[in-house]
Parts: sequence; C-alpha cells; structure tokens
Amino acid sequence: MSEGATCKPYRFQKDAPMRTYDFTPLYRASVGFDRMANLLDRAMTADTATTYPPYNIEKLGENDYRISIAVAGFTDADLSIEARENQLILTARKADADDQRTYLHRGIATRAFEKSFQLADHVSVTGATHADGMLHIDLVREVPEALKPRRIEIARGASAPALEGTSETVEV
Repeated sequence: MSEGATCKPYRFQKDAPMRTYDFTPLYRASVGFDRMANLLDRAMTADTATTYPPYNIEKLGENDYRISIAVAGFTDADLSIEARENQLILTARKADADDQRTYLHRGIATRAFEKSFQLADHVSVTGATHADGMLHIDLVREVPEALKPRRIEIARGASAPALEGTSETVEV
C-alpha cells in the first residue's frame, strides 16, 4: 500500500453475486449422513420461489402439528398431497379454463406450484382439510417405544459380580 492510500471498508454491493459453498468434502468424509448432506444442499440452493404460497407451521400439542397453506383460487381437484421418504410434497395445478374474461387488474395468484416440506423421523400425515382458501395438513409424531427414553431403576444394597466368571462381588 502506498503512503497516502487508505483502505476502504467492504460494503455490500447490490448486484454482487451470491457466494456458493461446495459440500463435496462432506460427502467423502461421512458414511450414512446422506440425508444431512442433502438438507445442507437444499438449504444453500433456496431461492425466492420458496415464499409462494405463504404458509404457517403450528405446534398443536406435544406430538401434533399442522401446516396451513394459503391456496385461494384452487379447488380440491387442483391440489395434490404426497408423502414419501420423510418428505411432504404439495402440488397445485390450475385446470386450464377457456376464460374469455379481460382483467383490468389481476392480483390473485393462481400459478402452479410445488411446495415440499422435510419431515422429521417418525412424523406422519394424519389428514388434510381445505376450506375458505386454506389447506390444513395435520401431522403427528409417533416415536416407537424402543426409541423412547426409559428410566432405569437402581437397586439398593444388592451385590453383583464385578466381572463375569469371577466370584468377586461389588457392593452397590
């Protein structure tokens, strides 16, 4: 740097390109974490199209959840819900109608979309309702008994062998 030069602070530039990250080294160093790597990839490639349609995710109880999605203008026949491999996929396609109307302003969006939600392990869809322009999808988390935490009682005053095959005992 020359004597009279000053260092300019970095400022965010409006048209600067987005920075991307390469997670390939994670794939090579991990075994059995494919789902985690896919989640990272999906999070890094999110774009503005993910904001349509607007939605809410509510926790109704300890294991009960609801996804509410604004789908005004769509009928039940236009909507499709599919659950597969810990993923919930909502697809909406407006049937082509021979609409001869002329719109002076068209502000109600009825464009086709596909919205997917990543579900946690042991979460399943229990039902869906569509009324007043809102689609409600109910979910429940059902953790198997084998995976639930369990309390193990500690016996008092009982003696147990320290090692198998030995006669030594340890007082607990």
